Amino acid sequence: MALSMEEQRILAEIETRLSEDDPRLAHRLSKAGAKVGRARRRRRIRLVAAAAVAVLAVLTAVAAAVLTAVS
Repeated sequence: MALSMEEQRILAEIETRLSEDDPRLAHRLSKAGAKVGRARRRRRIRLVAAAAVAVLAVLTAVAAAVLTAVS
């Protein structure tokens, strides 16, 4: 769900204040967010790979069924 312009402005203000008040914490939180993004990308890649393997398996089964029916 997208944030409204006002919500984005408030969030940016909170982020700025956090960076000013506790730069070390702000840095740690930004690193944690990057890790979540990488994990999400890895999960998406695994899902796409699994879907590709499933499609290949179905196509192979269909081709085998057609070849067996023809023979």
